[in-house]
Amino acid sequence: MLLELTRYLATLDSGFSVFQYLTLRAILGILTALAISLLVGPMMIRRLTHHQIGQTVRDDGPESHLAKSGTPTMGGALLLVAVGVSTLLWSDLGNRYVWILLGVTALFGVIGFYDDYKKLVMKDPKGLAARYKYLWQSLGGFGAALLLYYTAATPAETTLLVPFLKDVTFEMGWLFIPWVYFVIVGSSNAVNLTDGLDGLAIMPTVLVAGALGIFAYVTGHATIANYLLIPSIPGVGEVVVFCGALVGAGLGFLWFNAYPAQVFMGDVGALALGAALGTVAVITRQELVLVIMGGIFVMETISVILQVGSYKLTGRRIFRMAPLHHHFELKGWPEPRVIVRFWIITVILVLVGLASLKIR
Repeated sequence: MLLELTRYLATLDSGFSVFQYLTLRAILGILTALAISLLVGPMMIRRLTHHQIGQTVRDDGPESHLAKSGTPTMGGALLLVAVGVSTLLWSDLGNRYVWILLGVTALFGVIGFYDDYKKLVMKDPKGLAARYKYLWQSLGGFGAALLLYYTAATPAETTLLVPFLKDVTFEMGWLFIPWVYFVIVGSSNAVNLTDGLDGLAIMPTVLVAGALGIFAYVTGHATIANYLLIPSIPGVGEVVVFCGALVGAGLGFLWFNAYPAQVFMGDVGALALGAALGTVAVITRQELVLVIMGGIFVMETISVILQVGSYKLTGRRIFRMAPLHHHFELKGWPEPRVIVRFWIITVILVLVGLASLKIR
């Protein structure tokens, strides 16, 4: 919206043409989303507390979590508002990638919102039935995949890139559709599984989103992409504004979600953020790099799969409790130690992922 206004103002005063630069709009996107989160956050927490929309803690979990019972949740709605408003204000609304990202984020947010609403407001402990949740996630994933596949203008948009290897690529053809579905739905659920400790999921999300924003910028810049030996895809650069909004909103939410948390994001935030990261990775053609940078999300998901599989096949558990962060808690690690160490691991993995830009 504001981009169109500044384009008009640039015809009157050339100074306004500075707003055409992606880097400036990405920074403004970060600051706008951050400001919205910090300003709206306290009011949202008060409203959630007033309506007694609080977290229900599992009896079989770590005893330290019992004190969290009643902490306001569904705070992820704040993230969605901040990201949405900031993106709409500073991005080019004629760019199809912007609308696909906003659509996927909103749909997965609605799925998570309804699940949280049933659990916390309607007092249904099961929430949205798993089959219906998976159905709607599948529709969102396949919908995004079909849109990206049928609107692709160049072969690069459906080619799988292998990080660190410049000459190894795979033209996916129609396999692009199930692949994109798997990436988006898998990423959504992986972030949701990670969201179990104060600030544990949001900081890795911020770090990965920031790194994906760098990938988006260089992929959309023909000269830089050619220098780094990665495919240049017109229009992808605009995704950096969305990534910036995600970073700003996430940092603002962390202000209230840091240990000890004043609010939790709930499924409304976790499912949406994970789907957003997966979609950005697909658009920038960095799905495999997402696996590296989002290694914490991958580890948490694999720990659940191994735990369930082992128990069903042998009757024995591999971990003291899954997801993985609970295993370390039950081993005696204080919650802040688990959180910060997982953050440190994410920083390292993000740097490894970024190194793939140069090491090819």
